[in-house]
Amino acid sequence: MPTKRAVLAGLTAEELRANVDYYELAVADRRVKTQLVDALAGSRRARADEMLGDLSRDRLKELCRALGLDDSGRKKVDLIARLMVPAGAARSAAKVARSPAPSRPAAAPSSPTEEVLSVAQLEQYLWSAADILRGSIDSSDYKTYIFGLLFLKRLSDRFEEEAQKLIADGMSDTVAWTDPDEHQFFVPDRARWSTIQRTATNIGETLNKACAALEEENAKLEGVLAGIDYNDERKLGDARNRDTVLARLVQHFSEVSLRNDRMAEPDLLGRAYEYLIEQFADDAGKKGGEFYTPQMVVRLIVELLALTEGMRICDPTAGSGGMLIECAHYIERKGGNPDNLTLHGQEKNLSTWAICKMNMLLHELDDARIEKGDTIRDPKLVDEGELLLYDRVIANPPFSLDEWGREVAENDGHGRFRFGVPPKTKGDLAFVQHMVAVLNASGRLGVVMPHGVLFRGSAEGKIRQGLLQEDLFEAVIGLAPNLFYGTGIPASIIVLNRDKPAARKGKVLFIDASGEFEEGSNQNRLRDEDIEHIASTFHACADVEKYARVVPLAEIEQNDWNLNISRYVDTAEEEERIDVAEAVRKLRELERERAAAEETMNRYLAELGYE
Repeated sequence: MPTKRAVLAGLTAEELRANVDYYELAVADRRVKTQLVDALAGSRRARADEMLGDLSRDRLKELCRALGLDDSGRKKVDLIARLMVPAGAARSAAKVARSPAPSRPAAAPSSPTEEVLSVAQLEQYLWSAADILRGSIDSSDYKTYIFGLLFLKRLSDRFEEEAQKLIADGMSDTVAWTDPDEHQFFVPDRARWSTIQRTATNIGETLNKACAALEEENAKLEGVLAGIDYNDERKLGDARNRDTVLARLVQHFSEVSLRNDRMAEPDLLGRAYEYLIEQFADDAGKKGGEFYTPQMVVRLIVELLALTEGMRICDPTAGSGGMLIECAHYIERKGGNPDNLTLHGQEKNLSTWAICKMNMLLHELDDARIEKGDTIRDPKLVDEGELLLYDRVIANPPFSLDEWGREVAENDGHGRFRFGVPPKTKGDLAFVQHMVAVLNASGRLGVVMPHGVLFRGSAEGKIRQGLLQEDLFEAVIGLAPNLFYGTGIPASIIVLNRDKPAARKGKVLFIDASGEFEEGSNQNRLRDEDIEHIASTFHACADVEKYARVVPLAEIEQNDWNLNISRYVDTAEEEERIDVAEAVRKLRELERERAAAEETMNRYLAELGYE
């Protein structure tokens, strides 16, 4: 078998220069063929299999004949196998054969940085990808393309890292690179970043094929990437503009390695992904609230729910998955194993569902079940037609949703709306009733709601009355204004419990936390101390002057089942008591001073002749 140098010596000067450019190798005189050969032969990055894979079958046959090797056969893989050198080949001939190698780009991409990334560095780097798209496409579409490329790059880098480790542990190249059973996610050749990186034209088509190949090879990814069209002329412009924009994005993502051994801490990529989601929500303004709940609000609700290992948890309006992920983080903070949680969710918006799935996978929560569909009209978290039940349910449904599915609720086969059917234009209590229906006998739920559900009458009043009469309400917590994307109005958190402790039965805890926030230029936020104060007050379940009050159901009934927080927690400042006698004394003293001053003034005027 020939050496790497001997194979390179058989290439033309033009072929050698193309490879030198691709691998960004320094050569003193590019006109001298021996210097080109020396540079490539001495480079560990310049892999023989890649260089040979770019050649045509006829060119490979010429090389075989020039080196005295058998040139028979029609398959490139067989010809490359005869020319390959063991020492320099990072992949086997079988791996090369999985797909034809695309042509190299005119400009070679840079190599990924070898430094270990901190979360701040990675967040800044990923967010800067949005700058490439500014002015080229609508900002509401940024997240679709950037999340997709991030996911492709991560899976490819992780796949290569796994393969290299398997080889280092003694596994053959062929098995390490081609056996799907040896990888968390198998990445076929056409979906590997090296293939995408070498594409100079029709980049959108290459990316679409990469996404399709990943889904074809990995059942867990079905539908996750299919909704992203990198060839969409309506969003990315004509072919020339698409190639320009996508080439810049590919180049940008090529500059960092997303392997585990390049991460400064576990779950760093997952945290950076959540940071991106938050930034995109902020960038999207009002629409941001459709897929993202501020992380500190999520953390507060999770603290209220007091999770433990082994629980089954559901978010029926999952959005981008932040609430379920925070549940896993909570268990980790308590020293537990998040793998011992069962995490389920459902999301109606298909693009947001895909983001949620990616979010789970990047946090290595592979077993999370996230269904697509409308929770009210078509609940998917069922078993043999029956709703699955959960220990904890957590959600931030869309506020006062119009056309939420009243027509289904009126004839619901799951019996979810036994307290009543909400108004057609206000779906808030439809989501609450669904959540109650999927709680098990000891289950508790925490949900973000607009204040209107606490006091509106008619159908909503009857539903609220029913929930209260079954003693399901555990707490009502009023939050500060302007905490959420899409609305500046203050919201509330309501906590319902099917198994209230004896000390809480027949009572509801009201907390007015409207003053707990840090003011921001565009949006307010909860601080750590705010979360701690609210959560500790909830768990203590005791009166706190001008902040919290435990109210018996009998008093709430007297108020016609109205849960308006201001009825039960008086936060008004006491008026200062006035001592009437002292006030009269001061007035008389002031009057004497005024009279004396007037007398003095008149005397001066008389002296000046102004009588």
